[in-house]
This record gives sequence, C-alpha cells and structure tokens, in this order.
Amino acid sequence: MAEHNELGQLGEQLATDYLIKKGYEIVERNYVFQKAEIDIIAKHNGFMVCVEVKTRNSDFFGDPQEFVTPSKIKLLVKAMDEYITSNAIDLETRFDITAVLKNKTTKKITHYEDAFYHF
Repeated sequence: MAEHNELGQLGEQLATDYLIKKGYEIVERNYVFQKAEIDIIAKHNGFMVCVEVKTRNSDFFGDPQEFVTPSKIKLLVKAMDEYITSNAIDLETRFDITAVLKNKTTKKITHYEDAFYHF
C-alpha cells in the first residue's frame, strides 16, 4: 500500500477516535455513492454529520482543510443526500472537516463544525 494511503487511513482512524471521545456516534465509515466517498458519517446532538477527513504530514503547502475543493463539496453533498434519503433519516445534516496533521513529531487534530455547507 502506498505511504499516502496508509497516512490517510491512519488519519481517518485518529479522526474517528477523536470524534468518539467528543460524544459522536459513528454510523458509517467510507460510504461510497457514485464518485463520492464520505469518510465518516456520524450522529451528534440531533444532527447527521458528514465528516471529511484531510490528513497531511506537513502543513508546508497549507492547512489540510484548504484541500476540500468546491467539486469535492458538491460530491459530498450529493452522497450525503443519497445516504439520508435511502436510509429515511429525519435529522438535520451538517458537514464538518477534521484536519489531521501527523508525522514523527506532531499529531494535531482540528475539527471544523459546519465547515462548508448546511441544509
């Protein structure tokens, strides 16, 4: 497995553990719909939460959350809409980003609630 894939999987696990400690109920991981993949779907305080995890080993090129593009947002919204509809969920939806910076000397997790789209 490529090193970036391993880092991504590690970042998703760190984000999952972090969210659980904050009281989130993890409902699904790596949900795929068409061309979109939602890293984490969770419930928290009456919301269904779509969490995009961005993991980097350096912030040299910018913060991880800066890499969530408008086209990625569009795909995530479409996938989350499908998940909500197909599972007949009647909760408000929120989109979060969890940025993970992880290397040999650093482990930093930053959680941005309601990061880019709310409906």
